[in-house]
Amino acid sequence: MERPIIGSRIIIVGCPGSGKSTLARALQGRTGLPLYHLDNVWWRPDRTHITREAFDARLQSILEGEEWIIDGDYSRTYEPRFRACDTVIFLDFSEEECMNGIRERVGKNRTDMPWTEDRPDPELAALVMNYRRDRRPDVYRLIEKYPDRRLNIFQMREQVQEWISAL
Repeated sequence: MERPIIGSRIIIVGCPGSGKSTLARALQGRTGLPLYHLDNVWWRPDRTHITREAFDARLQSILEGEEWIIDGDYSRTYEPRFRACDTVIFLDFSEEECMNGIRERVGKNRTDMPWTEDRPDPELAALVMNYRRDRRPDVYRLIEKYPDRRLNIFQMREQVQEWISAL
C-alpha cells in the first residue's frame, strides 16, 4: 500500500460504533497531533452535558488551532468542521458493523467518554439504525461541497487497519 498523505487538521466522522475514537487514538499515536473527542467536550462524568453554546464555543476554539484530530459525529457541527479541516476520514460502515461496535464497548473504560457504559444505550442504537438515512447523506453532501479536502472513506475495519499501518 502506498504511504497515505494526511494533513494536520483532521476530522473523523461516521456512525456511532464505527470506531472513530479508536482510529483517532491510533492516528494520534502515529502523528502526535492533539486529539479532541467531541464526546468529552459535550458530556460530563455524571452523564449531563454542557450547554450548546458552551460546546460551540469550545469547538470553535479547537477549530482555530493549527493542528488537531477531532473525532465524533455531532452532525449539527459537520459544516464548521468540514470548513476548517484539511483531511476528512469517513467511516462509512454498515449498520450491523456499528451495532457490533456499540455492543463490544459495553463495560470497557474508554478515553473518549467520561464514563463506562454498563449496557447498550437505546438512544445510541436508534442513531445507528437511522444513520444511513438521516446523517450519511449530509456527509456526502459536504464531501462534494469541499472537494479540496484530503478524503479517506473506509467501508470495512480491515481497510482502516491497513491504512493506519501504512502511515
